[in-house]
Amino acid sequence: MSILERRYRQLMRAYPTDYRHDRGDEIVGTYLDLADPRRRWPSVADAADLVRGGLRQRLRAAGATDLIPGVRLAALLALTTAAFLAGFWTLVEQSPPPTEAGVPTFGPFESIGIVAWLAWVISALLVLVAPGRPTRVAIAVAVLATVAVLLVSPVVGLPRPPLLVLVPQVALGVLALAVDSRLPMPARALPIVAAAGGAAFAGGAGNQLYWGSYRWTSELLLPATGVVLLGVALLLAVGLAVLRDRRGGWAVVALLTPIGLLSVHILAGAVDGLGGAPRPTYPTLVVAALTVGLLGPAVLPAAVALRRRFGGSSPGEPCPTCGIRR
Repeated sequence: MSILERRYRQLMRAYPTDYRHDRGDEIVGTYLDLADPRRRWPSVADAADLVRGGLRQRLRAAGATDLIPGVRLAALLALTTAAFLAGFWTLVEQSPPPTEAGVPTFGPFESIGIVAWLAWVISALLVLVAPGRPTRVAIAVAVLATVAVLLVSPVVGLPRPPLLVLVPQVALGVLALAVDSRLPMPARALPIVAAAGGAAFAGGAGNQLYWGSYRWTSELLLPATGVVLLGVALLLAVGLAVLRDRRGGWAVVALLTPIGLLSVHILAGAVDGLGGAPRPTYPTLVVAALTVGLLGPAVLPAAVALRRRFGGSSPGEPCPTCGIRR
């Protein structure tokens, strides 16, 4: 056995054992026939293809073939939510403290957060005009810009938006990376329309936006956004379930982490025994965010495991990799 073949077989571990036993030799042989005999490592495209096929086959075995479409639906909702918030915060950024206050600013803006928010608005626009790889690259850049705001701020000594604002934006962005590149035009328009709606909503606040608006707006806006996102996801889940489509249910599960992080202020207030009062303690906020961040991602594989245990795949369902019905 060559080194290349052994490495292809290691990648085949992504597939269920029975599937590897039945079709492993055939699949590995096909990749070897197409590969340059001088190669020692599978190409990145081949490795990604094998891992993706293995994941799909495992989902099929668990009766969860609607999971990937469900995550893509959740990604569209996450990107739309992130765009709405970015549009809102872009207006908030335009209310810096007066010069005489002696507080650091980022030029004419309140903080360096404006860099991240503009990156998100560009991502929302690209979904409409250039779906696919350009959109995913732009979303990845927006996520990195949001993280960079957090890391660069103490180094350069410039203000940044609160963690309460940045952390859920990153969670929404990570999920948004799975957005479908073949969305119909109305769905592709949702993020940029949401960004414009967020800016209009902030503009409607008028004189209520002032230096330091991040704090009070985040404490009110983020939980309300989380409630709206959950409500929309549940309505979609019920509507699709009527049509015997499980995508909506998987979308709700995938969105639990960003929804929890959007609502962490209320969750922390409840833990403090304040019933969601506006001033939970900082340690409780941190613990609540960490709990949501750790438990939230575990819900999705747990749901797949439960589906496998109590459901399983339908006998006549075609394999998502090869198209063969079993």
